[in-house]
Formats: sequence, C-alpha cells, structure tokens
Amino acid sequence: MMRPMKLAGSELMFGEGCLEYIKTIDAKKVSIVVGGKSMERSGMLAKVEGYFHEAGAETMVVKDVEPDPSFETVMRGANEMLAFEPDLIVGLGGGSAMDAAKAMWIFYEHPELKTMESVLPPNPFPTLRKKARMCCIPSTSGTASEVSRSIVISDNATGLKHGLGNMEMMPDIAICDPEVTASMPAKITAETGMDALTHALEALASTRANYVSDILATQSAIDIMETLPIAYENGADMHAREIMLQASMVAGMAFTNVSLGIVHSMAHTLGGMFHVAHGLADAILLPYIIRYNSTDAKAKEVYDTFAKKVGAENLYEAVEKLNKRLNIPSCLQEVIPDEAAFVEKLDEMAALAKADGCTKTNPIIPELEEFKELFMKAYRGE
Repeated sequence: MMRPMKLAGSELMFGEGCLEYIKTIDAKKVSIVVGGKSMERSGMLAKVEGYFHEAGAETMVVKDVEPDPSFETVMRGANEMLAFEPDLIVGLGGGSAMDAAKAMWIFYEHPELKTMESVLPPNPFPTLRKKARMCCIPSTSGTASEVSRSIVISDNATGLKHGLGNMEMMPDIAICDPEVTASMPAKITAETGMDALTHALEALASTRANYVSDILATQSAIDIMETLPIAYENGADMHAREIMLQASMVAGMAFTNVSLGIVHSMAHTLGGMFHVAHGLADAILLPYIIRYNSTDAKAKEVYDTFAKKVGAENLYEAVEKLNKRLNIPSCLQEVIPDEAAFVEKLDEMAALAKADGCTKTNPIIPELEEFKELFMKAYRGE
C-alpha cells in the first residue's frame, strides 16, 4: 500500500520576483538562519530582512551554520530562538542552512529535548507549530529542503551524519526566487545541480515510485540535464537559474514522498567520513550506481526509458558526459587521494551505507561486501 503524499507546505512560491511575497506573511518575530557570508555579501539577507520589516516584523539572525550542520550549532540556534521567541523561522541559504533551521525548530519547540538521539527513530517525532511556522528560501538549486521532510545533522563527537525524515518538518512556506541563487559560484552550481539530478533519478528507480512521483521526477531530470550546463557556464542567465530552481524543487517533491537510493546512502557516508561535499559525492557515484542497479530488470527498464527521453543510448554514459562538461571528477580518488585511509574505513563505510535509510528503497539492496566493491569501483574509476 502506498504512503499518503504531501508535495509541499501550505504556501509555495516560485518564479522571478516572488521573494517580495515575504511582505504578505503574517509574522511578528522572525528568526533567520544563514550559513557563511554569501547571503550577506549578495545583499539577500538585507533584502529578506527589509521585506519582513516592511511587513512590521522584528528580525534576528542565527549565523555561521557550517556546511555539514552540527548538533552543537543546532542547539546554539535553538537557544538563541528561545531567548527571542520567534513565531516564524526562516532557513535562508543552501541545504545546510535550511536543514539547520528545521532542526533548530524542533529543539526551540521542545526545549526539554537535549540530544539528537531523542528525536531519532524509534522515538516518537515531536509535534511542531505550537510556537512557530517554518519558511525556507533556497539559495542553491539542489537539496530541495524547502519541500522536503528530511534533514541531515552531523554528530559533533563522531562526525557521522544523522538523517531524519518526518512530514512534520515539511516547511509551511517555500519561496523559490532565482535571484537568491544568482550569486552561486559555478562549482556550487554544478554540485548542487547534480544533487538535484540524483534526487530525480533515484526517485524514478525507487521501489516506492508511483504515477505522480514518476511525472515529477521525469520532467525535473529532463530539465536539469538540459539546463544545468547553461547555468554552470553562465551564472547570470536568470532563465536557466529559474528552471534549475524549479526543477530542483520538483525533484524534491518526488523524493520526499518515495525516498532515494544508495547513491545517497554512500554519499552521506563519504560526507561523514571524508567531508566530501554532498552534491560532489552524488555526482561521482551516480553513474556507478546506475550501472549496478541496471542488473535489476525493472530498474534497467526505468533507466532505458528515461535515457531515450534525453536522446541517450544509456543513462550512465549520459551522466558521465554531463559530469565531464561540469568538470566533476570521474572517480573518488581525485577528491580522496589517500587510498590507504579510504581502504581502512571500507568496512565501516559499508556498514553505515547499508544502515542508511535511503538504502531500503534502492532497486537492489547490496550486502556489505557489495557495498565495499561499489565504494572501491567508484574510488578507482572501474
């Protein structure tokens, strides 16, 4: 039996100029969560705050969310919110800022919870929206956290990443204005765009895929493969930025309902162990996993049908070609040069990838030895 679907929160805005929608949002006190300095440098933070001020809201900013948001940062932000008492929380930035904002929301609403483990399964997920609503404004076209029920938070002590998903965390408001993404450097455009493509292609091959998710995943993947090189080569092309942001959002609608596969399981593991940027890990792994999954007849049919739609003979070669155009490395060795360190962690990586929540909806569930082989093939480019 399929699970009930939820495609977004109550208010979904997209298209150039939609940032101004902020002026219509009913809020008195707004906590805005940002990552590094990019939203300040681009003027987007000031613009967002200005719109809220025009609407009569008071704002405060939670700054310095790191690329892999840590639980320590989450608790710092939650404590700042407890002092300020917002009725709206805004995640402004890439996936890290949005994920951190959603995690801070949990611990702001429930200060009695003190550990990440307290909200992880099998513990019941706490009820939200007693104090605040959630708004996400993405600055990258990749994670789709603005229409996702999921977050990834790092453990300070171990460096491992905890993935958590619950529809309670679906943001109430998503504002997807390409102007916010215009300052993305080419490298980040490529990596986050490949994260979005991975979302779409893994949703297509998911064992939970259905009629609605297939429509969303197929069109978003077609648009990403066509538009990502344009956005990469000319970041000032606002039409390409707009298509990428919308395609990322739609891919997010697909995967948040039908889940993902082992590209994400392995990428989460590589991020935790070797701090490889998530989109970069996805991009490198994707062609290897398409080839592996193609040994399953149903998955092969899904990939072959999609490949025809983008004028390719087979999908993994089309992805390899796209990676090359985006200057993405062809194997993990190019980003993790210490092979001995990589091999030493192989058993642990295989166990973590197998236990990852994304593995259970992959077309094939690899055994530990198969995971080790896949990691080594992607490492050596075999």
